[in-house]
Amino acid sequence: MLRSVITGSGSYIPPFVQTNQDFAQHEFFTSDGLPLPTDPSEVVEKFKKITGIEERRYTTDDLNASNIGFDAAGKAIGDSRVDPETLDQIIVAHNFGNVIKDTIQTAAVPSLASQLKHALGISNPNCIAYDILFGCPGWVQGVIQADAFFKAGMARKALIVGTETLSRVIDMYDRDSMIFSDGAGAIVLEAKEGDDNSPGILAYVAQTHSLEEFDYINMGASYFPESNPRIRYLKMKGKKVYEYALKHVPEAMKACVDKSGCSILSIKKIFIHQANEKMDEAIIKKLYSLYGIEIPPVNIMPMSIGWLGNSSVATIPTLFDLVRKNRFQEHLLSAGDIILFASVGAGMNINAVCYRY
Repeated sequence: MLRSVITGSGSYIPPFVQTNQDFAQHEFFTSDGLPLPTDPSEVVEKFKKITGIEERRYTTDDLNASNIGFDAAGKAIGDSRVDPETLDQIIVAHNFGNVIKDTIQTAAVPSLASQLKHALGISNPNCIAYDILFGCPGWVQGVIQADAFFKAGMARKALIVGTETLSRVIDMYDRDSMIFSDGAGAIVLEAKEGDDNSPGILAYVAQTHSLEEFDYINMGASYFPESNPRIRYLKMKGKKVYEYALKHVPEAMKACVDKSGCSILSIKKIFIHQANEKMDEAIIKKLYSLYGIEIPPVNIMPMSIGWLGNSSVATIPTLFDLVRKNRFQEHLLSAGDIILFASVGAGMNINAVCYRY
């Protein structure tokens, strides 16, 4: 039996800390271009209660998504001890390519994956490097794709990276800008022979809803009425996203757990996309309620959003790396633990992976 096993992980934590208080002097506007009537300090306080975010991380001006992705990738390769020349695939999940500080243009040619391969100095032409655009669930989808290639006999080792510099595509006049951050995370995934009790991917589920949901997260003009309308920023219909996620994500997670053959009671940790603390807590509560369990287990869900913010595709691999390397005393992993990865984001896309550690 072939299993897709995580053999290494790495992450990049940006050095620049942007606290909530840094936003307390901002002037926020509504989507209609009107000044928000609420005092900015009150906006910030309410924001913290809803999202759980107290601070977020931005990278330095001289680095971009491929640079910080290279940092995380190098750590993952070193952790796995694989020879980079033996990698069959480099999969890089992102949404905006490289966004140079203080510019309005993104660059994804050559692909970020090709740029990482170049930076890693890999000469093997059979190491295929490609990007994946799947919203915030992009990194999890990269894991799913690598697993499929392994089982098809087309690859045996893959580097999967999630990297983003969202601080460069946010509208500072929009209060939702306080959610987003920069970051990068990576794993090395390898195909290994095993049995029913061996570590590896057990099951996965992926979905796309693109009818009325397709633009819940989109690109739009700044809320500041005097801004250049030709410049687009990351926008989100927060209430719609919340309602969508609470309706569909728990069902997809349940489908993944059921498909794996595992009991919900056997799940040790759930690594969910760090989008919004209250939303994530509601999703987990709904998941367990689908099994008739009213109160989820204590410490089932590690969280990093409070100090790292929402770095899109980077949240899950970064959080997993931190837990895997014992950065959270209340969240430790042991061999044989069943864990669940789950994400939701623009598309609207959802996915989940059940994995034996």
